[in-house]
Amino acid sequence: QVQLVESGGGLVQTGGSLRLSCALSGRTFGLDAIGWFRQAPGKEREGVSCINKSGGTTNYAPSVKGRFTISRDHAKNMVYLQMNSLKPEDTAVYYCAAGEWTIATMTLEAPGYKSWGQGTQVTVSS
Repeated sequence: QVQLVESGGGLVQTGGSLRLSCALSGRTFGLDAIGWFRQAPGKEREGVSCINKSGGTTNYAPSVKGRFTISRDHAKNMVYLQMNSLKPEDTAVYYCAAGEWTIATMTLEAPGYKSWGQGTQVTVSS
């Protein structure tokens, strides 16, 4: 069983930055895809970004492309989401998730991800 723990959320003003972290532990073998998702109140969960095992392939939602950067550090078993130029519409609970690297996971389809963290709140004030 794999565990994912998010951290780094908080309150930031419009235009500010935050870096979210996802700590991985347990049986991570085969779970090569790590994705970040978010869910705002009253809205469906949205895929934000994902990264493959090597870190050489990433994908971003159009709404965050150019502002967010995903990366991973295998030595530390960590995945990061650097969020710049934050907007009020980025306000949500952010989750990291793990799954096999498939068409579903690389295109940020939530059902492709088998393990999820508890989430961290990001609030962007206007």
